[in-house]
Amino acid sequence: MKWSTTAPASPWPARLRSYLRDSGLGISSMAYVGVDYLRILSPNWHARLQPVLWTVLALAAVSRIPYYKHWPAELRSALPFVASMLFLLSTLLFEALSVRFVTAVLGLNWHRNTSPLPDTGQWLLLALNEKLPQTVVEILRARIIGLHHFLMLFVMLAFSVLFDSVKAPGLGLGARYMFTMAIGRLLRAISFLSTILPSARPWCASARFKIPAHPHRWAQKYYVPYASDSNAIKQLINLDMAYDTVREYTDDKRPDWGSMSFLINFLRPTVYDGSWYSLLKKAGGGCNDLLYSGHVLVAVLTAMAWTEAYGGFSSAALWLLVMHSIQREIRERHHYSVDCVVALYVGILLWKMTSFIYWPVKNTAKEARLDKLDKIQGRLLQAAKDYDIDEVRELLKEVELGSGNESQTGIGKKSKGMWLFSVGTIFFALVIVLLAFTLTSDG
Repeated sequence: MKWSTTAPASPWPARLRSYLRDSGLGISSMAYVGVDYLRILSPNWHARLQPVLWTVLALAAVSRIPYYKHWPAELRSALPFVASMLFLLSTLLFEALSVRFVTAVLGLNWHRNTSPLPDTGQWLLLALNEKLPQTVVEILRARIIGLHHFLMLFVMLAFSVLFDSVKAPGLGLGARYMFTMAIGRLLRAISFLSTILPSARPWCASARFKIPAHPHRWAQKYYVPYASDSNAIKQLINLDMAYDTVREYTDDKRPDWGSMSFLINFLRPTVYDGSWYSLLKKAGGGCNDLLYSGHVLVAVLTAMAWTEAYGGFSSAALWLLVMHSIQREIRERHHYSVDCVVALYVGILLWKMTSFIYWPVKNTAKEARLDKLDKIQGRLLQAAKDYDIDEVRELLKEVELGSGNESQTGIGKKSKGMWLFSVGTIFFALVIVLLAFTLTSDG
């Protein structure tokens, strides 16, 4: 009896690869949030570890380019991705215009003198501060995660297709995310344009915006005379016509913006302002209550995408961070409770409704292969019965050739154009990551 001297292959490398595929994204995401929180706990360690973490993640992504087999699927998703991005940018521009309008139309004096709305959610959190242990209260107050964190977590989710942690294509997932975000931002702008609500922070407008103190002539005519007098409101309802005279103000600046001068009535520039574009860049999150919360919408969409694409313990942890972020928005009075509640269910419903954007692109090669196999099934069975191995091989070869077999697009078989597309896609995505990280760090 002969004994084999060859040692069996160790299962550990395969297990390690499987573990990294199944849990690596969750560990990386939690590491990112934890390292970034060091900016508060230990700024020195944060300055050391954050560049190292981002460098490791970027190099890991770049190193996977030659081995990624789904570039044809990414190429098919490129056009929807670009279209979704342009749609999102358009809605963000409309939202910035709307934010400036609702802030400027009533004038600075209105912001200073209008009291915040009563918010029972804020009352509840203040009551819990008296009942809960101080350690728990400090955890609830901690600024663990913000808007740019949720954006970065989604970017990490999309990049994980390179490691087969998430179904390809990443651009398809990104297209659905941006399209859903665009719809959500558009609905949000329409909502807060419909009724102007006072800020939960009455000093915000004075600190952030340079706008005329008096209201715009539209507000002077249709709002101011009927703002507080109940008899005037009754008469307005009965007549269904604005009847009060309007005081004329002459100190509104009207710069020459050429073909964009129609925006002056919406943006109300002062002597300190430049072009219309510079005003929109300063809009930020606004100072009125903007129903519903854009921060919570981003957080919810990220959590929904993560849950559907990846799941696992990290998905549960992410939803806990979403809840933590919501109570902080209310606690710090960036939003009323209703803004966060509405954003929560709007984000969930919108993500469900945009499922028609089929993110894991259908495997056309597999479908073609099955279709071809169905057509030659009889011939294949006959060849098998006749023990005609050569005929079986020819038939199977015919199936492979008829399917296109995109899965064989490996490092040695990529065309030059596909190489350029893959490298360009990764470079573009990394640039977007850096821009998002720097431009959204202030919310």
